[in-house]
Formats: sequence, structure tokens, C-alpha cells
Amino acid sequence: MRFIKVFLFFLILAFVSCDNNRTAIIWTDRPEFALYGNYFNTVQEHYKVSVRFIETPGAELAYNIGKINNPDIVAASRLKTSSMGSVFKSLNNLFGNNKLSNDIFYPRLLSIGRIDNNQFLLPVSFNIPLLVFSKDRENDLRGFELSNQFTIDFEEIKRLSQPYNTRSRGAFTRIGFSPLWDNDFLFTTAVIYGASFREANPLAWDSAALERSMVLINEWTNEINANIQSDDEFTYKYFVEPQEKLLESGRILFSFMESDDLFTLSEDSKNNLDFRWIMEQDKIPVSEDSVYIGIPKKAKALQPARAFIMWFFKIENQRNLLEYSRNYRINENNFGICGGFSALTPVTEQIYPLFYHELLGRMPPSENFVLQNILPGNWAAIKERVIIPYLSDRARLENAEDTYALEKRLSDWMRLNR
Repeated sequence: MRFIKVFLFFLILAFVSCDNNRTAIIWTDRPEFALYGNYFNTVQEHYKVSVRFIETPGAELAYNIGKINNPDIVAASRLKTSSMGSVFKSLNNLFGNNKLSNDIFYPRLLSIGRIDNNQFLLPVSFNIPLLVFSKDRENDLRGFELSNQFTIDFEEIKRLSQPYNTRSRGAFTRIGFSPLWDNDFLFTTAVIYGASFREANPLAWDSAALERSMVLINEWTNEINANIQSDDEFTYKYFVEPQEKLLESGRILFSFMESDDLFTLSEDSKNNLDFRWIMEQDKIPVSEDSVYIGIPKKAKALQPARAFIMWFFKIENQRNLLEYSRNYRINENNFGICGGFSALTPVTEQIYPLFYHELLGRMPPSENFVLQNILPGNWAAIKERVIIPYLSDRARLENAEDTYALEKRLSDWMRLNR
């Protein structure tokens, strides 16, 4: 891992001194773009890119509007904002004969970067949630039969988990699954049930839907795992090991993961695991940190910027990048294209299984994808400091009145972080 980070860091440094007349400056929060930029600079001689790592490119770009140090390309998560059209150039001229085709993108991902008839951002990569289990459990556990080859819903998780639970002297020694084990599962549940977090001043949500989701989690825990205390005691005692180890040992039956987490496990771990995509109420939520790319309005090196984007979204070039990543063992710590599934349908559905054999015949049903709303620029901090602590507290309490309200938490946090 350290080798990869050092390798990418020096690649970024190497780009900074490129010829400005034919060089596009890329701002990104994804270190993989250093690899992609290096490959682009190597395989053609017309243009160059200079990749610069910026922790929050979207916020930095908004701050730099009108200043001289603007990038020519921004590739990052959380670029979609209500002011997207005033920050980025239209990319409509990249589509047409002998150019990009709308048909190669996942339609719902592509639509996120569009306002009216103008495409301002193009999707790069995305991740979705899944449930993982040991292949041994499938072979030796009586009654362990999954109803669907591709997906699993909450009722089936509960149906299979409850009989797996085992007690000794009043304490659990095995638990099939707990929704309290992973805060990302709580957030995923809130999204599926319509919490609809979205940009406002600074944030709005559907309070009734959020409450329904947390009531469901609380009832799930008490119904399947006896009570919150027993669940938490099991977690405290046994979760000193990674969840993939607990799966292999049989201590737990299921584990929640995002797709990038599963496909960057060691080969030994992956060989012992199977998975299903989580789909509840016919919804598969796409993670809100999906990566998009665009050209800022103040960009100066337009020709190399457009050339790089056109090059990057060619199917054969993404296959070459996957091969390049495998040869340099980058894919051991970074999944697919830019840490996720490629937003190009043919790449994900036809090429990924060649590199990730577990995906062969197991592609997620994209017609069920649900994408996040426009979120505020400081969403990452709000989610970590306000949303997640609230969900963790609320899911463990029977009554909403017993926890500090989300509205008040957000107000307090905003007051302290102006």
C-alpha cells in the first residue's frame, strides 16, 4: 500500500512542470488519476496533463472562480451542485459522430451531470452496497438457500439470520447479521426508505421517512437479535477481528460492504466469499461519492482538456488502464476505474469480469439504481459529524424523543463551524 501511495505521489510531482501550452491541469481527489495521466502522456504525443491532488476540488474550484489558478479539468466526487451550470462548461460538443455516444454510459448516472439539455459533468465511477457471506455457509448450512442469484432484500436477511443466532449462558456466540454493525448500513437504509438528504441551507431531508427507517432498524434488532444490549455485547466481544475473518470462522453469517471494499480484499479472502447486491423496495442505492469529471468555465487549455476526456472515455482505453493497474498491482488497493465500477456500461458489464472473475454473470441490475440528490459542498463533514452519529444513536432507542434531534445537532454543528 505504501509503495502505491509513494508511486502515485511522485507521478503527480512529475506532471507539474509540463509544457503549459499543450498541457491540461487536472484537479482531483482521486490519486488514480495520476496513473491515468501518466498513461495518457505516454501513449500519445499531442497533449499532456498535469495532475494535482486537491482534497476538496469542488469547494476549491468555487473559491477560485475568477482567479488565475483555475484547472482545466476537475475529476472528483461531490461535483454536482445547484450552481453546476455556472461553474462548468457544457460538454455537448464531445458527443456526436466519431465522438462520445450517450449509449455507452449508464443512463441514470449520466443524467446527474445534465441540466436541461446541457451535459456539464460526465460520470466516471460508482459503487453500490452488497451483502457478503462465506461460501462454506452456503455448502454446509441446512436451510441456507438464497432466493435470488443477484440481489437480497431485508426480509431475506432477517429470515436467514434468525435461525443462525446461537446463545450460550445467555450471551450470543453467533449472530447472523446486525444492522447496527456498520453505520454505512444505517445510512443506506435511510436512503432506501426516502430520507432524501439534499442541499438547502445547508441541508434538508424527509423527517418522516428518516424516522421510519430508524424504527425499522430498531425493531429489526429487537425482533431478530433479542435486544440492543445483547447485540452490542456481541459486537464488543467479537469484533476485534475484521468482518471477513468473522465470516470465515462462522461467527457471523453476513457482512455489509460497499463494492470497492469487497473487490480490494486479498485474493484468499475473496476466494472464500460470495455476495448479493442489496436491493430493498426495488432500489439499489448508488453511493453519494460517485466520481464525475468536467471542464471549468475558466479553463484555458481547452484542446488538451477535451482530448484527455475523449481519450479517457474510450472503451478500449479503459480496458488498457485496468490492465495497466493490474500489471503494477495498483488494483490490489484500488477497485476498477477510479475506485469503483466504470460509468461506461460495456466496460463494467463486459470487461470487468475479465479482471474480477467474481462478477461473471453477476452484474447489478442498473434499472434499479437510485442516485443521491444534490448535496451541500460540506456534505462529507456534515455526514460524518452529524448524520452518522444521529443514526447510530436513534437506531438504538425505541422512541425518537429519547435522542437529541437531528435538526438541533445540525444547528449546533453549523454554529460551531461557520
